[in-house]
Order: sequence, then structure tokens, then C-alpha cells
Amino acid sequence: MDPVEPLPLTGERTVPGVPEENYWFRRHEAAYEALLPYCAGARVLEAGCGEGYGAALIAGVADEVIALDYDELTAAHVARRYPQLRVVRGNLASLPLPSASVDVVANLQVIEHLWDQEGFLLECARVLRPGGRLVVTTPNRITFSPGRDTPLNPFHTRELSPAELDELVRGAGFRVETLAGLRHGPRLRELDAAHGGSIIDAQVAVALSGGPWPPALLADVASVSTSDFEISERDLDASLDLVAVAVRP
Repeated sequence: MDPVEPLPLTGERTVPGVPEENYWFRRHEAAYEALLPYCAGARVLEAGCGEGYGAALIAGVADEVIALDYDELTAAHVARRYPQLRVVRGNLASLPLPSASVDVVANLQVIEHLWDQEGFLLECARVLRPGGRLVVTTPNRITFSPGRDTPLNPFHTRELSPAELDELVRGAGFRVETLAGLRHGPRLRELDAAHGGSIIDAQVAVALSGGPWPPALLADVASVSTSDFEISERDLDASLDLVAVAVRP
């Protein structure tokens, strides 16, 4: 089989195999790994699958994974690179699945891109079987775009605080089972200190400058693994990403 060309980095999604992108890739991958137990033996819809690496991880434990994305180029890439997935192109505002047809809806680092978040969650409730789970991760507005009314990331429409995510999910009729936060573990806190207080800010500064990466920073970013992140229910407002698990009654 011919090698599959990687998707371009656009700033809208993360992709594997790029040293400069490795921090963000591992940060997202850490959430997928933590949520795998909810997907074991299940029929899973990943609503907004992006590059497809997360859906492929889920496929290692799930009975079936439907990988849904709106973008035609992205959906074609996922189908070629991850043949174990059932790839569907469709709009998250109107999920192209029958009612009560899946056990889990996974929506990782996507809801912040949507204009109609409430409508999307109602669609998730529709396609989930009774007792099915919605798993959502999203940047914590308080730490991702601090002190702002609009998101820093131009691809985000509305970011959420822990309380806002909790209210939004409950408002769609779900029972929130877990609301947790992802943060840096001990090794990443050491790297924060080594790079002026924040390895995130150090990466952003390089991106904005357009200059070459300092070798020490690039080496540290490339060395980040999923084990360098922690997920817990303590001090949610200080977390980097929010992780919610909710049940459809």
C-alpha cells in the first residue's frame, strides 16, 4: 500500500508525527487514553474525528468506531490511513445516524469550534441509546483565553469554563457523571520552569516570531509523552482542558 500523505497543519487540528506539534498532539492523545475504558466493547461515534488518530485509538478497544468529519479532504484521509474505521462525512449540526444507534459519542477538542453547541448536544442525545455516554474534552476558557471575551484561537467560536460546560451538557438533558481537568504533571512543570515559566508560551512565542525553534525547546517539546499530563477533578478552574463524561437517561 502506498504511504498516506499527512494532513497539513492548519492550526485547526493537531496531527501526529510533527516534532514541533508534539506537545499539542500528546496533550490531546492523553485525553483519548483516559477515556478509552468508556469505549470498550461499544459502538462509538467520534463526532469530529479530525486526522483520525483518536478514532483509531478507540478502535483498539471498541466494537465499532464511526469516524465523522465535515471536511471532504479530512474524511478521505482518514478512510485511507485508518481502514479499521467506518468513515462518514457529515455535519455535526445534523448527525447522519439513526436515533438511539450508538453507545458512546466522543467529541474531543471539537465543541469549541461549533456555532450551535446546544443543538449539537441535542443531536448527541438523539443518537445515543438510553444509558449511553457522551465524552467531551475542550480547552478551559479561563486558562486558554484568560481575561478575554472572545477566543484567542481564530478557529474557536466559543470556549467554555468548567461551570459553563457543566451547564451546557445538563441543559441538553444529560446527567454529568464526571467533570475533570487535564493539567501538567511533574515533568512538564519542570519544563515550564526551564522555559521561562510556561512551555506553552515559549512555543507560542516561536510561532508568532516566525523564526527557527531554539534547539533546547524543540527537543523538550518532541520529548513530551501522554504520561506527562494528569487528569483529576481538583481545582478545575486552573486546568488546561476540561474532560466531561455524561450519561443519556
